[in-house]
Amino acid sequence: MKSTPLRALGFGASFVFVATHQAFAEDTDSQDLALGLAGASESGLSWEGEIELGNETILRSDNAAREGGAYYGIGSVDAAYSFGNGIAIFGGATVEELENGSGDTGYGAYVHELGVEIDLGSTALQVGKVSPRFGTAFNETAGYFGGSLAEDYELTEQVGVLAAIDMGAAGTLSLGAFYADNTFLSESVGFNRGRNSTTDGGAGNTGKLNNFSIQWQKEFGDTRVWAGARHLSAGAGDVSDETGGFVTVAHSFGSTFDLFAEVAAFEGFGGTADDATYATLNGVYYVGDWSLSGTIARREVTSTGITDLVSVGAEYELSNGATLGGALAFVDEAGTKDTVLGLNIVIPLGG
Repeated sequence: MKSTPLRALGFGASFVFVATHQAFAEDTDSQDLALGLAGASESGLSWEGEIELGNETILRSDNAAREGGAYYGIGSVDAAYSFGNGIAIFGGATVEELENGSGDTGYGAYVHELGVEIDLGSTALQVGKVSPRFGTAFNETAGYFGGSLAEDYELTEQVGVLAAIDMGAAGTLSLGAFYADNTFLSESVGFNRGRNSTTDGGAGNTGKLNNFSIQWQKEFGDTRVWAGARHLSAGAGDVSDETGGFVTVAHSFGSTFDLFAEVAAFEGFGGTADDATYATLNGVYYVGDWSLSGTIARREVTSTGITDLVSVGAEYELSNGATLGGALAFVDEAGTKDTVLGLNIVIPLGG
């Protein structure tokens, strides 16, 4: 994770469309490069990615010590190779600022996904280091801060088995059994963040395939609906398993306006005694090459209280496909109010 003011505050980071392999959904979000390649009649390599450069600054805060800014950079590249016989391999790497167990930070690179995909007709399987499906706000929302709070419950860097079932008119069903990566792939090069261990604890960090997710998606004309649940078993020292669920509705009003809403709720969040509830309402209006967005989001966790975020932002797409973005966020975290400015440029990569 990059060490920006929002990271320091503990409520997420800027939203970025990070291109990774296509798997397990009909939408084109950050996991959408490899699905279909396994069953392709011709073998071949597909890849894409992006570079993001930006700055986040707390312009004003009730706690003056929090004021100030930080620059950051993130790069991500993902690839999939189809053998043309129903089998493909996929992988992806990220370069960003990381933190180790001692609190030191530095830029390092790590593998965020690596595995094999098998096409069985209406079902696709993935085995390896994968990204299970649960929730969509961190991928589907627009604007710099659109998915900031929702990033808390995104499932990434897991070892396991995923399945995607195309049910035709009934939609798509995504299933997974997994655990937090504790192999050498959990380390990084350049700046080494250290290897994850089951002794570190945390819900889902069990070293066993005893963590599960399920997600359903369907389109109804211009409306898309998602719903899902997950169970993460308690890790070492945890007081509880985590059980959670979410519901999402998104609707496109022609080609000019999109509206998105997601609610997620958890018991034993992160393996603690906390209950947690997240809500995200996001809208985006398109005018030529401009995207004007707004977000209202809330996070409520038993032990840390309520975080409210209200943001307005704008993005402009350049002729070369790069996007310039900026947003202003007003954040109230357990009574401490901050005004945060985020600016970035996202440069797509592809081949």
